[in-house]
Amino acid sequence: MSPRDPDTALLSISYLGPVQYFTKFLMHPVRIIERYDHYIKQTYRNRCNIMGANGILPLSIPVLKEQAHKTYVRDIRIDYNKKWQKLHWRSIESAYRHSPFFEFYMDEFSPFYEQRFEFLLDFNTALLKLILQSLEIDNTLRYSSEFMDVSARNYADYREAIHPKRDLSSDPLFAPVPYRQVFAERLGFKANLSIIDLLFNEGPNARSVLGQCIALPS
Repeated sequence: MSPRDPDTALLSISYLGPVQYFTKFLMHPVRIIERYDHYIKQTYRNRCNIMGANGILPLSIPVLKEQAHKTYVRDIRIDYNKKWQKLHWRSIESAYRHSPFFEFYMDEFSPFYEQRFEFLLDFNTALLKLILQSLEIDNTLRYSSEFMDVSARNYADYREAIHPKRDLSSDPLFAPVPYRQVFAERLGFKANLSIIDLLFNEGPNARSVLGQCIALPS
């Protein structure tokens, strides 16, 4: 990732994305969500990591399997044949019911695990707007009308840079800082979990923590 800090960030969709993902919304006033990249398994597009009593717990949204291999993200449909909504909310509630701010936010998040969205993009985008609003970050978004070729643009391209299997050292602009976590005393602090881990534990202070996680280029 280039240390340049252009106004525009290009981002993939993300399900309750990690702290790293949301620092980019503080760094860049213009955010474009890519709709025309091909869907890839085992990315933040349909998964997140939360902190449970036994350690890091991954949550994945199932998608319809019969779709072609190279399907645009905008066309990916959620599979409701599996009762993932109840499982995800039960896991989130179990993990964070003792966090300081879970009860403050729970009524805003719980409807997402009751109503149905046909497309993964729509579900993630609605959640993203709620999270940005909760963080008191401008939630104005733009969307690509074709696959974005940034070779001739001064855009910060994070589409593949923010990935569950990519080492955080590959992003020199992100430096996670510890904050309170429900199980940290027993399991130690776990960095770069889903943004809800930060939000439920730090509440109104979450935005400040995000700012502290931004490493400015020297």
